Amino acid sequence: MKRIAILGSTGSIGTQALDVIKEHPDIFSVELLVAQNSWELLVRQAIEFQPNTVIIANQHHYPKVKEALARQPIKVFTGKQSILDSVVSSEIDMVLTAIVGFAGLEPTIRAIEAGKAIALANKETLVVAGELVTNAAMENRIPIIPVDSEHSAIFQCLVGEQSPIEKIILTASGGPFRNHTMEQLMQVTKDQALNHPNWCMGQKITIDSASLMNKGLEVIEAKWLFGLKPNQIEVVIHPQSIIHSMVQFIDGSIKAQMGLPDMKLPIQYAFSFPERLTSSFPRMDFAVNQTLTFEIPDTKRFPSLMLALESLRIGGNMPCVLNAANEVAVDAFLKEQIGFMAIPKVVEGALHTMPFIEHPRFVDYQQTDSETRIKSYELINQNIIKWKYS
Repeated sequence: MKRIAILGSTGSIGTQALDVIKEHPDIFSVELLVAQNSWELLVRQAIEFQPNTVIIANQHHYPKVKEALARQPIKVFTGKQSILDSVVSSEIDMVLTAIVGFAGLEPTIRAIEAGKAIALANKETLVVAGELVTNAAMENRIPIIPVDSEHSAIFQCLVGEQSPIEKIILTASGGPFRNHTMEQLMQVTKDQALNHPNWCMGQKITIDSASLMNKGLEVIEAKWLFGLKPNQIEVVIHPQSIIHSMVQFIDGSIKAQMGLPDMKLPIQYAFSFPERLTSSFPRMDFAVNQTLTFEIPDTKRFPSLMLALESLRIGGNMPCVLNAANEVAVDAFLKEQIGFMAIPKVVEGALHTMPFIEHPRFVDYQQTDSETRIKSYELINQNIIKWKYS
């Protein structure tokens, strides 16, 4: 029985992870559930899966969760420190890190230091502090198994391979605005951006997918996960989302991992690795999925991808700046304070103004994240009228 902690249990990844566990109750059990605000769903999950501990990070909701679970044999805590204390429990075998954004970094490091296997669904952890996290994993001999569909695809393609990688090819659906003109992109609304053609995800990652920032973050994540140079990572648009990514080896041969766009498959693979388990997930039907097409991404219409590649090239704390500025900008767009095409303007402004640190420590990442958020808010407030319609 593998005992799993789910950080971000009420989000898209967390709920699908619980579906996987429900399908294999003889193999997986839930030890810890963590949520930020969705306390009612957290309570329902706790009653169904009976973890040892639940944590509602937002202290405002703690009394309601505590009362709702008063008759259950479940410990209830609140706050960031409770998360950090709980992920090191000897009762946990694997930690699924599905907390969105920078907030997932410290719990992931704490879990690694405590010897827990990591199922990584929080790409920002490696975007922000890839060197720090991968070094900690190597020092503690802890596996980091990717849950992102693209990185899981690369991981699956590499199992059993001994030959060097020539390059990897990350696929992107292109999002809902793949064929939009620049003029159309200037008029994009929040509802349009949240309507992804292939995937059902949380709001933040859905906006990132629409802007192609998500693919830029995945390039940075792939660099650290697979020990690659930036020029070994290529991005192609694949609208059907059937090929999840590919690996090209030094002899020119290419391996691709294929499947329907369903996150439960990479979640289950991360949980069960190195084994594969049976599943009731939908299967590919080649009578239906007959056409696979590919395009080169247009970084003029989607500059967020280019900004991510620029931050990777510079290195140091610049990917941390990129991530923090993007989180602020996406939040402002979701609140309808700025337009869709203003998101990369906020990120670019932060990248060009924040001080560079070549070899940041953990405290430097914390300071960079905090100061970049302040700077990004300043940029938005200074340009709020102009950027509201761009």
